[in-house]
Amino acid sequence: MQLNFEENVSGLKKRGELFASRIPIHISRSPGRLDLMGGNDDYTGGLVFESTIREGTYAAAQLRTDGKIVVRNPAVAGKGWVSEIVLEIDELSEEQKVVEWVNRSADIRWTAYVLGNIHYLKKKFPDRIKGGLTLYMDTNVPFNRGVSSSAAIEVSVMKASAAAMGIDLSGMELAVACQWVENTIAGSACGIMDQAAVVTGKEGYIMPMICQPCTAEELIRLPEELNIWGIDSGVSHQVSGIEYEAARAAAFMGYKIICDEAKVPVTLDGSTEISRYTDPVWNGYLANLTLSEFREKFESILPVQIDKKNYLELHQFHPDPFTPLKDQVTYNILANTRYAVEENHRVQLFSELSRGASLSGSVRAYQLMGELMYQSHQAYTSCGLGARATDFLVELCRKEGMKNGIYGAKITGGGAGGTVAILADKKASEVIKRIFVTYSTSGMGNPYLFEGSSDGADAYGIKVI
Repeated sequence: MQLNFEENVSGLKKRGELFASRIPIHISRSPGRLDLMGGNDDYTGGLVFESTIREGTYAAAQLRTDGKIVVRNPAVAGKGWVSEIVLEIDELSEEQKVVEWVNRSADIRWTAYVLGNIHYLKKKFPDRIKGGLTLYMDTNVPFNRGVSSSAAIEVSVMKASAAAMGIDLSGMELAVACQWVENTIAGSACGIMDQAAVVTGKEGYIMPMICQPCTAEELIRLPEELNIWGIDSGVSHQVSGIEYEAARAAAFMGYKIICDEAKVPVTLDGSTEISRYTDPVWNGYLANLTLSEFREKFESILPVQIDKKNYLELHQFHPDPFTPLKDQVTYNILANTRYAVEENHRVQLFSELSRGASLSGSVRAYQLMGELMYQSHQAYTSCGLGARATDFLVELCRKEGMKNGIYGAKITGGGAGGTVAILADKKASEVIKRIFVTYSTSGMGNPYLFEGSSDGADAYGIKVI
């Protein structure tokens, strides 16, 4: 896709169709990501274990002298969305007006991940914004399938746009900027996992990251005997969906209940771009509560469920700026709080098993890694984030089992649909295809197979035409 994209950009420039002839065009690429372990553990400060996918999103940015923002994204036309927009850059000066603009209709909602970036750059680097910007994009990352299509858009557009303006954005600074856009402009309550993974990823490696807010650990190459596949169930997942938001909110409600029980004060920390609540014992992260302490002191005092009214009467406020509590929702407190603590424990075990297996692999280590994946998948269901289609895919993997080289499988990312990650023997490609075909004839959805990985946005860098 790289050659075709660059050829398309060059062709547009030569024809004078979209780009001016004498101004440099800056190109960036960001892959999607496959969540091997960790999932919804990022916003509670846990360790996550991510891989990039082969599919990616490209963005080409060129400065303009007329103060206009011109965006063309032919990939969204197939979804029935508006694929080309033109507006004045001054319309992107105020945060609330940008939010209102991108929410005018469903067919332009995707522009939040683009125009939000330009608003961020305009706010953060006002002296670098001299005029307008032309943006051309293309992607083969499936939308709403739990492989971070939104993060791929944000990161590629932010990096290319910044480069065109003479701004070097990379690493965690780039990831945090894109998370801010998704939280504030797109209104999606994501953690930093997705953006960090697609920024810092490297082909053939797994990325462990501690999300406090984000510390990347040494990359891990899986043993030669193993491969990671992903099968998209064809059932849409959305980070802004009610299931994900309710699960996230419940975890923060559980955190506040624990702090109140332990008489630990919770305060708002507004010192960073992305506000959060914190405390002097666990620093605002459920992942810093050990599993043994949770089970001994706090598991029994958590309500199984609670609604907004009863929660606020007992605990005064909700410690998450990005998931306002809703009257019509009953929150699964116990399951989601338990998940935050247990999943962090599972991912740490998975990470250490992976590091050991990369030096000296064993079937026992692979089996234990797979079991942790199956446990994680089951925990999604208890949190209200399961889906019939992804459950069926995981069950197909279980039935094939170790005897056919399938070690483990789990739903990925925010859950409630999307993609299933599979850890298997490298020689199990035919088994994976058999699972794919069986699922495709089930009538549950049109699947897509992810195989292989690619470099993150920083490793790809900036190409200039």
